[in-house]
Amino acid sequence: MHVVTFTRSTPDTAARVEVGANGAVTWGDAATVVNPWDEYSLEEAILQAKNGGGKATVIAIGPKMHSDALKHGLAMGLNEAVRVWDDSLEGADSLAFATAAAAAVNKLGDVDLVIFGRESVDVGTDQHIYQTARKLGWPMLSYVGKILAVDYSAKTIKVERMLEQGKQIVTSKLPAVISVIKDINEPRYPSFIGIRKAAKADIPVWSLGDLGVTAPPTRTRVSAFKNLPKREGEVEMITGESVEEQVGKLVDRLMAEKIL
Repeated sequence: MHVVTFTRSTPDTAARVEVGANGAVTWGDAATVVNPWDEYSLEEAILQAKNGGGKATVIAIGPKMHSDALKHGLAMGLNEAVRVWDDSLEGADSLAFATAAAAAVNKLGDVDLVIFGRESVDVGTDQHIYQTARKLGWPMLSYVGKILAVDYSAKTIKVERMLEQGKQIVTSKLPAVISVIKDINEPRYPSFIGIRKAAKADIPVWSLGDLGVTAPPTRTRVSAFKNLPKREGEVEMITGESVEEQVGKLVDRLMAEKIL
């Protein structure tokens, strides 16, 4: 059983992200963290590989900054890590990501299951997950809250998907691509020994040439980033001897402003 998961480094969700004077997105001196949704996919990859008596590999597509997320995965207990990067991927869209991701999975050659976190918080999208499944030609199971069973001999997987209307039980052939939500597990903390081992890890970097693919033409491109306009407003506290008096004053004020 070979399980592959993808991850990336993103700005801390508590960091102040803004557009600098040079037009580039910056988050100041705040450190990057593992994409929060990926913590669950990393944990699930470890669990499924262990249950199947196999191994788990974590892949990041992007420049060197994403090596931190890979080392976090290794510290948690994943067996191997790979980073994919090529200058032609600079500014590429989700289709280029999917092309590289599918090629990396195919290069590994013996993958049974690919696990993604629900989405990437820095770009706020999950379309790259579906595109990767399409590039691989594998079934896609999204919003998985529980893996109910995996039959390693029959190459099938049974999962519980969380939908707005309720829960859905689905069985699929392997290999497959799934995206998981936070209900699926409780991510472990990396051990001290794991952190030290990961810090010394030499992570290979694969180019698109190594993968035997070229980046497809970019269908979408970001022309510029802009900061949101500042929101200005005034607050007026309505006082009174009683709630009834306060409500009366509020109604009179709303009437005067022609809101009511």
